[in-house]
Amino acid sequence: MTAARTLAATAVVMLAALTGGAAQAASGEKIGTVDTAFQWIGRDHDIIVEAYDDPGVQGVTCYVSRARVGGIKGTLGLAEDRAEASIACRQVGPISFPEPLKKQEEVFSERMSILFKRLRIVRMVDPTRNTLVYLTYSEKLIDGSPQNSVTAVPVDRAIAIPLRK
Repeated sequence: MTAARTLAATAVVMLAALTGGAAQAASGEKIGTVDTAFQWIGRDHDIIVEAYDDPGVQGVTCYVSRARVGGIKGTLGLAEDRAEASIACRQVGPISFPEPLKKQEEVFSERMSILFKRLRIVRMVDPTRNTLVYLTYSEKLIDGSPQNSVTAVPVDRAIAIPLRK
């Protein structure tokens, strides 16, 4: 890697760390955890399940499960969690839209390591089927991961999904 590219990558990392990205930084509401491996020091390796209410759609909650590294590094927040997550979004009340939605928009973003990796949730609108589609994936600033999970929430045809022009 050339010195200019290294400097540019460092600048991107620092800018992202300072700004936190354009999307809503969110910490989901913890629903529960299950241990997957015992650790002598620090918390065990586990899978955490969190709930995220869609900030642009009232009545929709996304449930995300993801692995968390334990041990000393995980307990101190220095470990890099695996790039695997699963998502299930559901209608949990009457659906309403306080304002029109973008056709595609990142609605949640949460740090998965101290500097480099983020869990992202993107909402897409499928107007033909009147459906909200949610995609979760993790991203590293330099080398992203293709592992992802998708779910959809159909909206009653009597309720049109308003889109921004």
